[in-house]
Formats: sequence, structure tokens, C-alpha cells
Amino acid sequence: MRIVKPKVKKATSRSKTERSEKPMAVDLFCGCGGLTQGLKKAGFRVIASLDIDPLSVATYKLNHPEITVLETDIRKVKIKDFMKKLGLRKNQLDLLAGCPPCQGFSSIRTLNGGRIVDDSRNNLLLAFHRFVIALKPKTIMIENVPGLTADKSFKFFCNSLKKNGYKVDFKILDAAVYGVPQRRRRLILLASKKALIEFANPVKVKRTVRDAIGSLPRPTSKQNQLHGISLKRSVKIRELIKKIPKDGGSRTDLPEKDQLKCHKKCNGFKDVYGRMSWNQVAPTITGGCINPSKGRFLHPTQNRSITLREAALLQSFPSRYRFSMKNGRYPVAQMIGNALPPEFIRRHASMIYGHLNKPDEHKTRSGVPVGV
Repeated sequence: MRIVKPKVKKATSRSKTERSEKPMAVDLFCGCGGLTQGLKKAGFRVIASLDIDPLSVATYKLNHPEITVLETDIRKVKIKDFMKKLGLRKNQLDLLAGCPPCQGFSSIRTLNGGRIVDDSRNNLLLAFHRFVIALKPKTIMIENVPGLTADKSFKFFCNSLKKNGYKVDFKILDAAVYGVPQRRRRLILLASKKALIEFANPVKVKRTVRDAIGSLPRPTSKQNQLHGISLKRSVKIRELIKKIPKDGGSRTDLPEKDQLKCHKKCNGFKDVYGRMSWNQVAPTITGGCINPSKGRFLHPTQNRSITLREAALLQSFPSRYRFSMKNGRYPVAQMIGNALPPEFIRRHASMIYGHLNKPDEHKTRSGVPVGV
């Protein structure tokens, strides 16, 4: 297990006080930091995170240098050592949050539920469960794909939480109605020892593609790698992209003579080589988000796929969020596609924050029930 120690400047007395007042959180399966970003914006102090992927950890460190990161397989962590390292006792942690890798449950891999995928990552929810039992956090948040709800491990997880005194609720929600400029149906589970936690209220007005990326300058191959473009496409493909109607057009809008042979033989995946619409939310940002052959990832008006920076903004990352480019563009695209949208997390984490700070009506002060 490799522990990446944070580099933190000496704190002032005021900053120490501020940090001590913030509820503590631990981020398991932290990836490139989408969950941590949302937790911090909601007012939590993330004291530790964990992920097995070196590139994700490198990116995480660029943006959250004050947090201790463990680069390791969660199944190999000795939780007693983990708690000792952080100075944590049972029942002390305010929030344990995470998104166990979910590829084994994704609809595209299971053909929308039509088959079972035997993926070793499917048991990582049980690894998260091990931390719950050891730490006994005050609250828990899990984010994942909707398909997880049908798996026996999820049912076991929920039942175990209830047996251990947690009030559990979960919903399948679309991130687009929580301020994220893309469609993204996700499972959110919230649990607390005190009472059920309310989910965040939907926004009144959705953020659109224009809201997220409309003000960005036009990228060129000479610009930075995050907002640069790839010119490694054949003349045939470049001509095809030019013909796709602007602002929401699709390859299916083209006459048959202009369509690729492989597309003529396939009735599915109609978003391939499609353009985003300025005044709508984007489609789900996936690991193939900079490749138009993987989905509706063409810019609304420019004849190109979206850039890494645009993909990150559509995931609701801050405009200055950094990504390690040491392995090239496509691994970064995969990281962004796998990330949790920070704004989606912020809204629900804010509800947990409020829940933790709400007086317990069952407790008393000097023998007088609270609220009386």
C-alpha cells in the first residue's frame, strides 16, 4: 500500500479552528476527485481518500494536495492501520462516501439487463461494506449505476446497514435536474444513524451545453492539451463530420449515400457521430467522450469532437481543474467519463451536511426535550 502524504502549509490558528468545525469525510474509490470536489464544496473536510489507479491518484493530488491519498487495492487495506494512521475512532467519522467501480453493472455491458457480466469489480461494494462495519460512520453516501440495485450484493449491503442501526434510502436520479449539464441517471444511497436523510431538490432551470462550454475559445492544435483538438482523422471522416447538421444533427439526417457502410448495417447506436445541442443538456459523458464514433460527442457547431476541457465542464468540474496528461489524452477521457459530477454530489452532500448539523429531537438538554 502506497500512502501519498499531503504537502500542507503551516496552518494559522484560525484555519485550524475552521477545519476542526467542518464535518469529516473519507472518499473511497476517489478516482480523479469528482466526489471529493463535491464534498468540499458542500462544506466537508475530506481527511483521506483511496484509489488503485496511479493516473487518477496523480490527478487527485494536483487538485487536492492537502488530503492523504492511499494508492492501493481497497481489499488489501488493514482498516485498523488505516484508522490509526488517521487518528480515527469508531463512530467518529461524519461521512463515509464512495463509488465502487461499476462497469460490471453498466447497462451497455449488460445489454440493458439482458445478460449477467462476471466482473471482479462487482464485489467492491462488499469492500466498502467492510469499512462501514469497522468505522461505523454517522452517515453514508454511495453513488453508482442504476443496475447495481438488481444485484444481490446491493441487497445484502442495504440489509446489513439496517441491522447496524442505519436508516437507509436510495433513489435513481438524473444529474441533469441537479445542475449538471448532461443526462446521467445514477443511483444515490443515503444512510444515517439518526434519521432518514432528505434528497436534494431539483433545480428549476437545467444548465445547458451552451451554459457549460459556450464561452470557451475555439481550440487549436497549438493550445494546451486539455482544450486542444486531434487532427488524426481520415479525410472521409472529416468530410462526414462537416455534413452533420449543426446544433443537434445526427448521421441519420444524412442521405444514404453519405453514410458509412457500417452504419447502414446497424439500427442501434444512433447517437454515433451526432452533435450536441446548444440549448439542451449533453448526453452522458463517457470514457469515449472525445471520440465521435463512441456517441453524440460532436461540438454543436464546430466540425470536431468535444475537447477534454469541454468534457470536464459538462461533468461540472471547475474550469481550472487539472488532469495529469502523462499517459496521453484517451486515459484522461476515461477518467473524466468515469468521474462523479461534482455538482450532483455537492447538492446531495449539502443535504447530509444539514442533516448532521440538525439538532437531534430525541436528545434533551437539562432534561427538557429539544424543541420544547
